[in-house]
Amino acid sequence: MSQVFQRQVQIDRPVADVFAWHERPGALARLTPPWEQVEVITAARGVTDGERVVLKSKVGPAWLTWEVAHFDYRRNEQFCDRQIQGPFAHWEHFHRFADDGHGGCVLTDEIHYALPGGGAGALAAGPVEKRLEQMFRYRHAITKSDLELPPQAAGRVLISGASGLIGSALGPFLQTQGWQVDRLVRRASRAPDEIEWDPTTAMINWPERYHCDAVIHLGGAGIADGRWTRKRRETLERSRIESTRTLVNGLRQLTDLPAVFLSGSAIGIYGDRGDAVLTEQSERGQGFLADLCRDWEAEADSAATLGIRTVKLRTGLVMTPAGGALGKLLPVFKSGLGGPLGDGNFWQSWISIDDWLRAIRALLGAEGASGPVNVVAPEPVTQREFATVLGQVLSRPAVVPTPAFAVKLAFGQMADEALLASTRVDPAALRDLSFEFLHPSLENALRHVLGRPA
Repeated sequence: MSQVFQRQVQIDRPVADVFAWHERPGALARLTPPWEQVEVITAARGVTDGERVVLKSKVGPAWLTWEVAHFDYRRNEQFCDRQIQGPFAHWEHFHRFADDGHGGCVLTDEIHYALPGGGAGALAAGPVEKRLEQMFRYRHAITKSDLELPPQAAGRVLISGASGLIGSALGPFLQTQGWQVDRLVRRASRAPDEIEWDPTTAMINWPERYHCDAVIHLGGAGIADGRWTRKRRETLERSRIESTRTLVNGLRQLTDLPAVFLSGSAIGIYGDRGDAVLTEQSERGQGFLADLCRDWEAEADSAATLGIRTVKLRTGLVMTPAGGALGKLLPVFKSGLGGPLGDGNFWQSWISIDDWLRAIRALLGAEGASGPVNVVAPEPVTQREFATVLGQVLSRPAVVPTPAFAVKLAFGQMADEALLASTRVDPAALRDLSFEFLHPSLENALRHVLGRPA
């Protein structure tokens, strides 16, 4: 039996702008919820008739292949896609765009689908409808918030670490904002938007007469991906220091320099500071992580000597279920075994993935912004509060504590400096830019990225 799902959203932008946003590279990735495990096998070159998309989507333990073809394209009115191969007996998705009578746009997503298995398949109609509502609530929130951002000039941007947790979200976001995105890759380039580099040999294979307007450097091995053995500490240092030095020295080779260089850093530079409120003017802390961030930022400062506006992104815990701290905690909390680490009284400074992306956009356009910038939400929480809120969002208890000695036994030095350190960080520089957070509160952020409305 055929089912129809429909959902609408009003967007305060002209129809032509909303339609153009959907045609840009990166739109599909930008609209994919972070809790979904999706791998794009073949990307379409647009949404015109005949263009096809092939992707794999994980449903439970199984990976399913989807192939859809676009049809009935009408510029500024609609585009559609039909399942060629996939889990449904039938699937057609109509994306419709209409003027709201006040200069804005009403976007309607309408899906006609049938489940396989006849009567037995019909039993799954309820869960499918719920999942579609969850997905399109997220998609419409993203579309509306992205399109209603203040207008800003775009250009060409080069990203290192573009395949990482944050970089893989940044590229599509900037593409849908009108930026042309190039990526540094540690292999031979396979596409016009890829540039080969190798920080271990200080090599960048620049295309002839290459120019970009901005560079965003996100390279570096994961801080919390393993115990800080001597070898691991060397890897953490080398991956940040060598890559930043290689990139800045590579920029010296260009005839036409970029206007701005945004370089990754971390709030770990402040160390374990108890209840102290930390701004960009606060002194550096003590320990391996603080020293690493100091040296990392010092390499980035070399770009400023070239006359490039340089911003050091002191990032907190980025809230996304796709990985990082939240990704690691979710299985434990979903099982009902989550709870605070240690005494739970230390501070954690965090930011939603979408506010992080919006902050990068703001910093690209803020010509007066330079130096360190705390990329965190305005409402840090104690670790106990974090555990409580995550449990509430997931509708699970969060009362099983992990003693500090157990964390230290498992992670060694990393436990003291990264997992149990108290960093109560204030985004003073972003506030000075009048930056508006979509998700100032942790509960609001978690409900958004996990698709769990109140």
